[in-house]
Amino acid sequence: MGLLNTFPLSFKVKGKRIIVVGGADEALNKVRLITKTTASIEIYSTKFESDFSAFPVRVFERAVKPEDVAGAALVFVAEESAEAELAKAEARRLGIPVNVVDVPAECDFYTPSIVDRAPLTVAISTEGDAPVLARLVRAQVEALLAPGLGKIASLAGRLRQKAEHLIHDGAARRRFYEDLVTRPGMDAEGAEALLDAHAAGGNGNGVVWLIGAGPGAEDLLTLRAQRLLQQADVIVHDQLVPSAVVEMGRRDAEQICVGKARGHHSFSQAQINTLIVRLAGEGKRVARLKSGDPMIFGRAGEEIAALRKAGIAYEIVPGVSAALAAAADTATPVTLRKVSSGFVVATAHGADDSDLAHWAALAQSGLTLALYMGKAIAAETAGKLVAHGAAAQLPIGIVVNAGRSNSTSYAGTLGALARGAVNFVDGPAVILVGQAVAHGDWSEAAAVATNTFKVA
Repeated sequence: MGLLNTFPLSFKVKGKRIIVVGGADEALNKVRLITKTTASIEIYSTKFESDFSAFPVRVFERAVKPEDVAGAALVFVAEESAEAELAKAEARRLGIPVNVVDVPAECDFYTPSIVDRAPLTVAISTEGDAPVLARLVRAQVEALLAPGLGKIASLAGRLRQKAEHLIHDGAARRRFYEDLVTRPGMDAEGAEALLDAHAAGGNGNGVVWLIGAGPGAEDLLTLRAQRLLQQADVIVHDQLVPSAVVEMGRRDAEQICVGKARGHHSFSQAQINTLIVRLAGEGKRVARLKSGDPMIFGRAGEEIAALRKAGIAYEIVPGVSAALAAAADTATPVTLRKVSSGFVVATAHGADDSDLAHWAALAQSGLTLALYMGKAIAAETAGKLVAHGAAAQLPIGIVVNAGRSNSTSYAGTLGALARGAVNFVDGPAVILVGQAVAHGDWSEAAAVATNTFKVA
């Protein structure tokens, strides 16, 4: 780790004056930042090129004078002029910190990129060396912090005295604050109730978040999912969720794999239901992490029913479904004007004859089918669809490990797939069926058979 040339701190400006010298965009950019404070802001310049009327500032269309600088908390110089040099010299004579915009060598302090969740703020600084990098890091931090976090911080401040009065044990009080600040939707009444619950000796109310982990790539996880994983005490995850996604949770979070791989079920659904109800009943925040989207073949309905019956709070966080990841990997428009007016998601595993007849009719009518859990019976399913009236020349595409770096695709026709099993790579597969499939980019796909469709 290198040594810092600056010391990060928060500078009090409440009730104080901040001087900005300059009337162009450089000054305007600083004003946008500092008007987020409660300071009184004064702008001095003999020539104004930018409009400052949208901000609560005092504008002086004249040269700055030494008496203007006196008593200021900070001075920003955003122009090159004799008046600006005077302001710098006077500020330094009086010991007032100066920031000379875009001239790091002349700055007493730097303005960081700020994540604003007032009263919570996060500042990112590169000591003036790489402001673009600071902005990119700010965007990433911004995504991790819920918009309502500032309100929670204010609630925590208002409840501090009461919390110290009711909860004498430091560790117990810390658990209350952890519980409070990880509930962005909390209001004042709920915060009071939470404090009373902790003061009574409990751990507060548990909650279960049913989170879609997406198809497996870490950067396809939603921002909300990422935030909640960082807040969870326990992560209950499926076999298909990659370890890299699970590891995005808190380091000290308990991890429980309730894996359901083909031919091996370590937990029954009833056991999973009981587990998440018990954990939340103990006051824990439970991330129930499911591959893809929890509401698509994730058996979320059964878990929700168990949570409702037990009176446990829950929240559903959608994820990128494997079918949509497969479409994205192959640039396949699953709905396409004058080609496909709809998109049907179904599971081939356990489908009966009436299901297959229905799907065949839908595919023949122009809709696109996305069949999950059908890799082992792909040829059999294709044959039954053809037997029920689907055209043998109907384009099909198969994507294994959709959305991941090792995504692999296969292309051909329904008839070709029906004639023989494909030697698939390992991983979950989605079978896309329909005329729209031919409009995707399957140029890198292995052929199901020699008579693959032509890419439109």
